[in-house]
Amino acid sequence: MSAPVFELPPRLEAHEPPEARGIRRDRVRLLVASRGTGLLVHSRFDELPSFLAPGDLVVVNTSATLPAALPARRRDGLELELRLSTPSPDDAPNRWVVELRLGETAFGGGVACEELELPAGASARLLARYAGSGRLWLAELELPAPLEDYLGRYGHPIRYRYVERSWPLAHYQTPFAVDPGSAEMPSAGRPLSAELIARLAASGVLVAPVTLHTGVSSPERHERPYPERFRIPEETARVVNAVHGWDGRVIAVGTTVVRALETTARPDGAVEAGEGWTNLVVTPERGLRTVDGLLSGWHEPQASHLQLLRAAAGDELLERSYRAALKHGYLWHEFGDSHLILP
Repeated sequence: MSAPVFELPPRLEAHEPPEARGIRRDRVRLLVASRGTGLLVHSRFDELPSFLAPGDLVVVNTSATLPAALPARRRDGLELELRLSTPSPDDAPNRWVVELRLGETAFGGGVACEELELPAGASARLLARYAGSGRLWLAELELPAPLEDYLGRYGHPIRYRYVERSWPLAHYQTPFAVDPGSAEMPSAGRPLSAELIARLAASGVLVAPVTLHTGVSSPERHERPYPERFRIPEETARVVNAVHGWDGRVIAVGTTVVRALETTARPDGAVEAGEGWTNLVVTPERGLRTVDGLLSGWHEPQASHLQLLRAAAGDELLERSYRAALKHGYLWHEFGDSHLILP
């Protein structure tokens, strides 16, 4: 079998944050799918505690979203948008993997050694295509200020065509956003309000952090994930292993958390602390070693993330989940509804 094949109607794309639709962050819709029973339950995100048990562990991503999109100009006057994805994996200073956009689509032009003008006299020099990509470049930045300060003044959040207007950066942050570094929001954790976390704790559910900084996704390309930076603290590794020791369940909040945890998971499921770069791609063939359940958004047709969801849910349950979400009008993308896959 394969990932769900479907067409996403524009009416099911979340065009704005739920708050703009008069809905609290933690009251978006939630479809709960159980691999053990095969049941699908339609619920609401603030009912999450009722689907977890004392001794379960929820693992969240502490990465904060950068205002990673900058206006750029070619020497011929063409106006582009430059999107920072990740620092250069070789850790060379001032070098970033970037994407160029022309309007709504990736810009396939550009030549090596070309210099793009950025605001306030800054520049980006294109060095080489990144990893054979047709849309990503390795670029060297020349900035008049530290990167975060510069982006805070001149950058804005990455936005795709389905979000019809710009929103402040705060709308692109999760409640755990303390480590700046993501090009795009690790959006699965967006609905987890402080009140909901308190209710989870009161019911005996544990919460632990990891960090994985996301790169650009460009959903129209459906490419395999590129290397990303991650960190698993010693305390988180210990609690993951302890939870499995008492037969609790480890629930990852988002595919980013899955990628981080599975990167250091041994074949027996034990997790080790660590940090660096991960190029792990989770597939059904590879499977999951330590993650038992997944809280996620809804992903575009043929997106690479669906391979990871197949590993978490199995083909038949994932297919039924997506059919049900389409039938019942669940909303897609970073401001949309949620999907909980349980073992």
